[in-house]
Amino acid sequence: MNKVQPLCLIGMIGVCSAILALPLPQTLASPSESRPNLLLIITDQQHAGMMSCAGNPYLKTPAMDSLAAKGARFELAYSANPVCVPARMSMFTGVMPSALGVRSNAEQANPVPKDRLKNSMGWIFRRAGYRTVYGGKTHWMRGMTVESAGFELLTRDTREELAQKCAEFLAAPGDQPFLLVASFINPHDICFMAIDAFTQATGREPLYPQATIERKYLAEALKMPTDMTEQEFFAKLCPPLPPNFEIPPEEPDAIPLLYARTGTFRGWVREHWTERDWRLHRWAYCRLTEKVDSEIGVVLQALHAHGLDKRTVVIFTSDHGDLDGAHRLEHKSVLYEGSARVPFVVCWPGVTKAGLVDREHLVSAGLDLIPTLCDFAGIEKPADLPGLSVRPLAEGRTPASWRKFVVVESQAGRMVRTQRYKYTVYEVGSRREQLVDLKEDPGEMVNLVGKPEYHSVLQEHRRLLQEWVAAAGDEIGKSFIIPPE
Repeated sequence: MNKVQPLCLIGMIGVCSAILALPLPQTLASPSESRPNLLLIITDQQHAGMMSCAGNPYLKTPAMDSLAAKGARFELAYSANPVCVPARMSMFTGVMPSALGVRSNAEQANPVPKDRLKNSMGWIFRRAGYRTVYGGKTHWMRGMTVESAGFELLTRDTREELAQKCAEFLAAPGDQPFLLVASFINPHDICFMAIDAFTQATGREPLYPQATIERKYLAEALKMPTDMTEQEFFAKLCPPLPPNFEIPPEEPDAIPLLYARTGTFRGWVREHWTERDWRLHRWAYCRLTEKVDSEIGVVLQALHAHGLDKRTVVIFTSDHGDLDGAHRLEHKSVLYEGSARVPFVVCWPGVTKAGLVDREHLVSAGLDLIPTLCDFAGIEKPADLPGLSVRPLAEGRTPASWRKFVVVESQAGRMVRTQRYKYTVYEVGSRREQLVDLKEDPGEMVNLVGKPEYHSVLQEHRRLLQEWVAAAGDEIGKSFIIPPE
């Protein structure tokens, strides 16, 4: 316990109080004109490397890059759970998905706990005098709607109309400071490439036949340039296979048993897709990311055109990533880096440190979002929320303390990321654990579990996870963690 900082993510006392006590958040007595506006931009299924400012040469994201140029980009930001419903519930309640009884999208039909609903993001800021407005995708638990979560509905559209409605709102936002959420769908449309390849090859009925607009956008993204041959396209433009394309020799059994099972679309493409298929998938993923970047650009242009950019804090992130060909996988859910690590950019021109890239501090995109917004708004963070504000980091200041590790949940696993290492344990299989040295092996190809020279590292990470699960009351994860020896 002596290695755990008082304000780190595990926050033993703080997390326990988060589970046992649910007080109403403290807020300012009245709104103040000096408080900034808040703009939260969320994409869907965008991994942390899917920005040109992150060094990706296969796409151009000028809107996202502009935020990073004027603000701070956090390289070690992680989803609370790399799948939509759990991740989004964490972002808008400030607690881990397991605290809500959520482990996958299957729990979307479960009712949201009423105490969490009334203390969710929209209500926190509405009670503090902010005008709270929401547009786009929600994908929350049953009973949590835009209105019941304390927001005005701007639009349910998740694409161009959302961008335009945000621009119209920013043209006349009113006298109150506002919290505007713009939740875009892409690059999520990439999902349908594997789904449709599987059903067509196996002669099955199409999955999600109602998803016509998604398939339209995907078809557009898959188009090759007409001014070159296919051979030239693959030689000059199409992204190559990722360096970690192959399946690790000692991959945890749960991945093929649960996440990429035989007879499912993920298992089928892992076995049958050719290099050409995987490279086209990566090409389309880039184009869909560029598409959502252009929509974000419409919002940011309106913010600037109406003189609001200097008075508005913009936070940009995504609910989770995509495996993008790593380990012959696409989609999400698995606790590999491509799925778990997400973009996280904080920009307030003149306040945040322009162009800062933080490669040191571990951020939880789920837990830290509400505390960060509260910090910028001058609102006291609800006492039962275990997250931290990244504001000091974004301004180039060194906080008194910071967490030593971050935890990510999944349907059948738990992950601990420390500064150098990453430990994962899954629920099933004879080989349930994975330990990776991300400094030496960023592609997660070598499993260090069982190597004598890493025995103490393994035991330390087992201990961290055991203590986290106990303090957080994580009943889902409790049954499959492996205690230290």
